[in-house]
Amino acid sequence: MRLFIRQLRPALLVAIVASVVFGLAYPLVVTAIGQVAFSDKADGSLIEVDGVVVGSELLGQAFASPAYFQSRPSAAGAGYDGSASSGSNLGPTNPDLLTSIEERVAAYRQANGLSNDAMVPVDAVTASGSGLDPAISVANARLQAPRVATERDMDLDDVLALIDDTTTGRTLFVLGEPAVQVVALNLALDGPARGPHPPTS
Repeated sequence: MRLFIRQLRPALLVAIVASVVFGLAYPLVVTAIGQVAFSDKADGSLIEVDGVVVGSELLGQAFASPAYFQSRPSAAGAGYDGSASSGSNLGPTNPDLLTSIEERVAAYRQANGLSNDAMVPVDAVTASGSGLDPAISVANARLQAPRVATERDMDLDDVLALIDDTTTGRTLFVLGEPAVQVVALNLALDGPARGPHPPTS
């Protein structure tokens, strides 16, 4: 019994110290560093308009109106649900996936006035792995630009300029491709002189 107690005491002490250090002190230190050095990112890279949070730079949103640029399709819950982040988990030969892509291609061509044989960017008809991707390809945005310009009675060159302004480059200059941040672009379209801000999803 004495041997058991002698061995139990250091085990309990280690468990208590580890719980305090790694369960309390470490998270508090990391949180403090994040708030001091990277407060915007630590809080979720939120986008505010007139003091109201309308979205995040890290999360996509659904935009139903043809006057807005459409985001990449989402398989996260009912769409862009951060609590259900996921891809469709359907393989490339899955009949359900192929059918949904065909339907999305047809809808995209119709919405943007494209011919029946026009090439459609893959990101316009497939969900990302997370279902929360906030960006679309430059090609996707440029194909949508004429529709948005017409709906808003804007000059096409002005819409294309906004696309350029909201395009981010490659990560570390070499990883990935340039991408257009859809929420930022739609907010830019809804500048002070252009009407209300888009709803959040």
